[in-house]
Parts: sequence; structure tokens; C-alpha cells
Amino acid sequence: MKDRIVITGANGHIGRRLIEKLGVEYEVRALVRSDKAAQMLAESSTDDVRIVDYTSELAMTKALDGCVGVVHLVGIIRESRYNSFVDAHEKATWALRHASEATGIRQVVYLSVLGASVNSTNACLASKANAERVLTESAFSSSILRVPMVLGANDHASHAIAKRASSTMAVTFRASSLEQPIDVDDVIAAVSACLELGIGGVMCLAGPDSVSRRVLYERAGFNGLLISLPMWLGMMVAGLLEWVSDNPPMTRAMLGILDHD
Repeated sequence: MKDRIVITGANGHIGRRLIEKLGVEYEVRALVRSDKAAQMLAESSTDDVRIVDYTSELAMTKALDGCVGVVHLVGIIRESRYNSFVDAHEKATWALRHASEATGIRQVVYLSVLGASVNSTNACLASKANAERVLTESAFSSSILRVPMVLGANDHASHAIAKRASSTMAVTFRASSLEQPIDVDDVIAAVSACLELGIGGVMCLAGPDSVSRRVLYERAGFNGLLISLPMWLGMMVAGLLEWVSDNPPMTRAMLGILDHD
């Protein structure tokens, strides 16, 4: 009989890929936040999909019952008045920690982000680091995987780059900003290895090449006019959007992560 594991945030691109990959070795229980998210898993290989409040210790304890491991994918890079970094990262991870300790979880793999630091002035990066600490100071083994931009077939980031590459003119902030994107299959392989081998600690993942955003677009086929705007201008625009909107399409913390060399 296969061991059972939980994937939180399972409706995302990485989560859906993990369901198929890990389903070969494990029984997979997928956790999501809403009916809409659950519907995204209607054609996945698991029929064990549960809608939970990630910040509820009771709900998470019930969801983790009978499982041996967790892949924790819950996280945001854009904060709104309805979903804060503290709720999405720290409160959710505290609930996961208490539930994991109560149910005897052996291994938790947490997908974090490169640049996470408790000393960061970026609210998202600091919040991610606080969530990491919740797990590393727990009673169970935890694997913290800090990742850069993750690219894979049919994901949001790849579509955005492909759309830009097909245009004759594009606008970006600080085109010299460095990226080191990683293939989604490499991330999935790392998650699988951590679960199988019980690897603990904080690990930074990255792809083989560090390139500027301009070069990244060119490698995707862009040969048009790229207008590079200064980051201070982007921060001003993002600050204004935060002030006038409850759910801004762009925030200063989000820009800071995307601009993190």
C-alpha cells in the first residue's frame, strides 16, 4: 500500500504537475482554497481533493490525518487587502506546523523564493523567510527550496514571455535585471528527492544560465523594440495602484521580487 502525502496549493501549475509525478509513488491528497480551485483538478489523477482554510489548525489537522509528508506550495507575490503576506505565508505555515506535529508528519517540503530573508526590506521576501523559520524550528524534518522564476509548458510565466516575444514593441522595468530561470521539471525532481530521501535544510535552486531580462526575451524570439523604464518609476506607479485599489495588479513588493538579481 502506498504512503499518502498532501500537496497544498495543488491547483497551481507546479501543484498539478506534482500530482501526476508523485502519484506514481504515493497516494496524493490535494488541498485547495475554493470550489473554483477544486474544479481545476477535475481531470487530475487524484480524486482526493479537499477545500480547506490554510490558516485553520483544525482544518489542516483533519486534512493531514493519515499522511506521511507534505509539499507546501501556498504563497503569493502580490498582496491585497483581502489576502496578506502574513495570512498566506506565516499564518498558513503555523497552522501547517501544528497540524503536522499533531498528526506525525515526517517530512515537509516548502517551496520558497530566492532572496527570502528576515532582514529583507521587501515585505514578501521577509514574510517568506518568517514562514521558513516556522518550519526549520519544528519537530519534523523540513526541506526549504528557494526557487527563481520557474518555467514550464503552458504556465503563466512562459505564456507571458512568449506573448512579449511575439510583439514588435515591449515595455519593461530595468531590462538589465538578471534572471536565472529554472525548468519546472527540475523543481519537481528536487521536491521528489527531498520527500524520498528526507533531505532537510535550506537549498537554493536555479537554472544553468544567468541572463538579463532583455536577453531572456531575445532567447524567446523577441527581436522588436524593448523600452526599459527605470525601476523608481515602476515603484511610483505601483505605490499609486496600492493606494487607489483594494486589489492592485502590481505592487512594490511584487516589483521588488521580479527585479531581484
